[in-house]
Amino acid sequence: MGTLAIVLIVIAVIVVLLVLFGVYAFNKLRRADIACEESLGGIDVQLTRRADLIPNLVNTVKGYAAHESSVLEAVTQARGQVQAAAKGTDVPAKAAADANLTGALGRLFAVAENYPQLQAAPNFMALQTELSDTENKISFARQYYNDAVSRLNQLVKTIPWMMFAPMAGVKAREFYQAPAGQEQAPTVQF
Repeated sequence: MGTLAIVLIVIAVIVVLLVLFGVYAFNKLRRADIACEESLGGIDVQLTRRADLIPNLVNTVKGYAAHESSVLEAVTQARGQVQAAAKGTDVPAKAAADANLTGALGRLFAVAENYPQLQAAPNFMALQTELSDTENKISFARQYYNDAVSRLNQLVKTIPWMMFAPMAGVKAREFYQAPAGQEQAPTVQF
């Protein structure tokens, strides 16, 4: 075997290793991107679940506080915004719609404080429990999404993965953040 043959074999091995690493890098980046998509879908599922509970809650409150129509309309409008945002991919729009609905629900529960018989109603109590459970699930889904985004962004912004990101069609993603002034949930007492 001559020197040329050895050089060609070494070059062939290096090329094969580079191709294999390229495939591995491509797949790793795509899996991280898919995990972000999946986790964003988890937020959408929980936002939709919460939005689906709203009509029952509004109807329950209507029976006791029919004259509080502006609060009920605000909740219904915020629900529509969440449903529309859940269908899109704009993370800041989802966060803003979520924050708007949270504020509207806070005002609705504040109104409910004025009606002791409403607070004692089994339907209202069950809906309140469901909403509380859903809020916890939304919080978990947000954290899960932000963790997935963190992993993806670390890959996309570090060597050697950043060299393969354009080939894989993967970019850094935005974190799910509450809009300004929405860092804390509204205080509602029952």
